[in-house]
Amino acid sequence: VQSDNNGMNGNGVHHVSVRAHVSVNPAKLKSHRQRWNVRPSEMSKKTLNPIRAIVDGMKLTPNPEKPMIALSIGDPTVFGNLPTDDTVLQAMKEAIDSHKYNGYAPSVGYQKSREAVSNFYSCPEAPLEGKDVILTSGCSQAIELAISVLCNPGDNILVPRPGFSLYKTLAVSMGIQVKHYNLLPEKSWEIDLQHLESLIDDKTACLIVNNPSNPCGSVFTKDHQHKILAVASRNCIPILADEIYGDMVFPGCDFQPLAPLSSDVPILSCGGLAKCWLVPGWRMGWILIHDHNDIFGTGIREGLVKLSQRILGPCTVVQGALESILNDTPPEFYQGTISFLKSNSEICFSELSTVPGLNPVMPTGAMYIMVGIEMEHFPDFQNDVEFTERLVTEQSVFCLPATAFEYPDFFRIVVTVPEEMMIEACIRIREFCARHYRPRSQDSHDLDQ
Repeated sequence: VQSDNNGMNGNGVHHVSVRAHVSVNPAKLKSHRQRWNVRPSEMSKKTLNPIRAIVDGMKLTPNPEKPMIALSIGDPTVFGNLPTDDTVLQAMKEAIDSHKYNGYAPSVGYQKSREAVSNFYSCPEAPLEGKDVILTSGCSQAIELAISVLCNPGDNILVPRPGFSLYKTLAVSMGIQVKHYNLLPEKSWEIDLQHLESLIDDKTACLIVNNPSNPCGSVFTKDHQHKILAVASRNCIPILADEIYGDMVFPGCDFQPLAPLSSDVPILSCGGLAKCWLVPGWRMGWILIHDHNDIFGTGIREGLVKLSQRILGPCTVVQGALESILNDTPPEFYQGTISFLKSNSEICFSELSTVPGLNPVMPTGAMYIMVGIEMEHFPDFQNDVEFTERLVTEQSVFCLPATAFEYPDFFRIVVTVPEEMMIEACIRIREFCARHYRPRSQDSHDLDQ
């Protein structure tokens, strides 16, 4: 019971309002679901790994009479022939035994660890401080953060073709359009700069440059990188430089990071321990923020910090070991890895260059070699996927069809396998091609004459 105006109306008469007390079930005020209906998010449905999609769709039944040789996996540790250096393992043991790295670190990484990375990569043309480093859970997360901070849904990014499939996987899941610029096999996989520039529009938010290249194993010259930077500068496009294979280049070839060559183009350089130190499972990557002219301002830096807080950074134990890993790993370790990769690449290139119908492109770095297939000489197969599928069925050799890298009629070979396996794989590929190769009718006519 409630009284108004102290229980009196204007005539001095008590005015009493009575409100019924009705019990209402709050659940009935909302629409009531009749059945369960839990659906995957749009983001999860738009997330597609092209390599997995292609490989999962292949009929991969190896020849039971031949042991399987997998030349498809970009993990240098698979066969056990390329262990990391003892100094790297010792650094990890000491980090664990110190009991200092069992808790949370700042989401961007321990300051001391960030400074170790900045000191390792800093140079007079592109100086770095600890604040310019974001530590990430592998180079893949570095790439994800870089794309996330530079792009909005509806924007587009420029990605190499052939190129690492993760760029597309991440971008499409975020509602970002992917435009592929061509690499030229006849020019050792240099960028088709004219094609690249033709793709740029007012929605282009980022240019991704992967050097040394996965899947091509190519390394850009300094002159070519200056031309790439000129395109970015003319169009005011920032660059995401995927340099995870940096310094993993063959003797006689020089790797030049992109940032020291840039006078104005801001660059987010992504790298990590995975490949050069042969520990991809340790998930330690980083972003180096290169911004000579303060084009990124505080916004991009603050954005990277905020995005890093979503998973609170990489493994703290590896962070604790990072300074020792970077500073104490002996040069002979890197040189040993590189000489092995070059030797295997030369074996593979030499063997497959003389196989009719195949056109390998000699790499100069990373861990891969791309091999072109003259499909018109292999009428038994529709495409590179069928070619590599049957190579498994008949010869138990698995190479990745380059359709997975948006580049049909090629396949990629990983050159980290033991030498004897590489030789055996090349012998089997030669046998396979000899069995299925057919000269074109014009070729046969020329032979008859």
